[in-house]
Amino acid sequence: MDRALVDALARDLAAASFTGGGVLASIGADADAALTRTVAQPARRAALDNPGPLSTLLRAFWLGDTVTEQEMADALPALGVAGAVALGVAERRGETVAPLVAIRPHAYRDARGEGSWWIASDLDELAGVWPLRPDHVLGVGGAARTLTALLPQRTLGSALDLGTGCGVLALHLRRTASRVVATDISERALWFTELNAALNGIDGIETRHGSLFEPVAGERFDLIASNPPFVITPRTAGVPEYEYRDGGAAGDALMASVVGGLAEHLHPGGDARLLGNWETIGAEDGLDRVRGWLGGALAVWAIERESLDPVRYAALWLRDGGTLPRDADHDHLLDAWLDDFEDRRVTAIGMGWLALRAPDSAAGARAVTDMARFERVPQAVQLEHAGAHLAAAFDDAAWLATLDDAALADEHLMTAADVTEARHQLPGAAGPNVIELRQGGALARTLSVDTALAALVGACDGELSIGALIGALIGAIAGLLEVDEAILAADLLPRVRELVVTGFLRPLTA
Repeated sequence: MDRALVDALARDLAAASFTGGGVLASIGADADAALTRTVAQPARRAALDNPGPLSTLLRAFWLGDTVTEQEMADALPALGVAGAVALGVAERRGETVAPLVAIRPHAYRDARGEGSWWIASDLDELAGVWPLRPDHVLGVGGAARTLTALLPQRTLGSALDLGTGCGVLALHLRRTASRVVATDISERALWFTELNAALNGIDGIETRHGSLFEPVAGERFDLIASNPPFVITPRTAGVPEYEYRDGGAAGDALMASVVGGLAEHLHPGGDARLLGNWETIGAEDGLDRVRGWLGGALAVWAIERESLDPVRYAALWLRDGGTLPRDADHDHLLDAWLDDFEDRRVTAIGMGWLALRAPDSAAGARAVTDMARFERVPQAVQLEHAGAHLAAAFDDAAWLATLDDAALADEHLMTAADVTEARHQLPGAAGPNVIELRQGGALARTLSVDTALAALVGACDGELSIGALIGALIGAIAGLLEVDEAILAADLLPRVRELVVTGFLRPLTA
């Protein structure tokens, strides 16, 4: 890739204020909001009403419009039309110039700050391209944003972006890792990754071609992140396949391969973050199948965010591929999906997140057993809180693994700043019928708790140890509830451990 041409393109984009803020100021809030809903015409109309370099870049590289050669030349004075053609981002068509790629601003914000990149990808539905080519390379979508938000923000030596696509995740990884390897089975995806790194002046990203872990055989990393092609597509002739979403394996076998290969490619103490799908087959629950993929080698938190029945799952991905119920081949393709699920006795498909960590010590090995969570979290979650919470949960589990009950009782804990308490009681009742602890951050959990645990959490201000708090509270509460003090005390410490991992209580030193 000619770096001089890429640098010239970057200068032209910057000179035209081709940024999220620049586009918003040019087309207005309503048209800008329509773009997020994949509605292009309001932005096109606004751009045509305000001609100039920014308008041309918006029309060509965001909306996919063909423009005159003079318009493109004016918009790209440093690169020139010939340079755009040589770089492979546009082509001449008579006296006009057509974009070959989409280039769109992408604003980001993480624990290290905020900024904006230009992200190039294949032209898509917003740009009027449909159906998509089989080797289509996606731009920045909801899945990429979710996975980015789940990344731990600690400083790393090395990171692996497995199935990089357009490379936006690799750019994010480079913000915390000194070296990033980005792999993909698609040569086209690797070209986009290299273009996007160069376009944004980011070095330290190495691209490698190949399937799954083949390009990094024998290597280990501090972090592995992947939004793999996890869509469960029937391996039936005539069913369209797209490289960005279909891994070519039956059922969720590709996810099993990704998860199963993590342990031998993570450094001790290394983390992994994945998005994925998993099937419930017969009586075997999907999350139980995920447990089986791991073999107990890693600490894991599997979070199922949604579960779809086979009909809804097939309909989702048929729409994603551009097939609507009114289309002639819709029912034929739907039958192919449903036949596949029926033949393999699939009754549901889970969709969610996987966070994993390799043990780094004897305590870390104990934490593998302690930190094995497989749960469903359907409530709305603010993603800006989720990544830090996941990372803290693994740290807390490793810390708790070093403490027996006596040592935990000596620790000082504080109620997390985002936790509130709600009490509900019937009119005229002497006390609350329901006590709830609610998180504003973390995973936005709401827990129904009893009087004893509510009192303990309310008293955790870091001043007294957990043991002292239990001792102070237990006599009054046990008498009030008419339960044995020893039984109540023995019940509370395990629940304290759970509240630490789930983020309701925090170690004083956290």
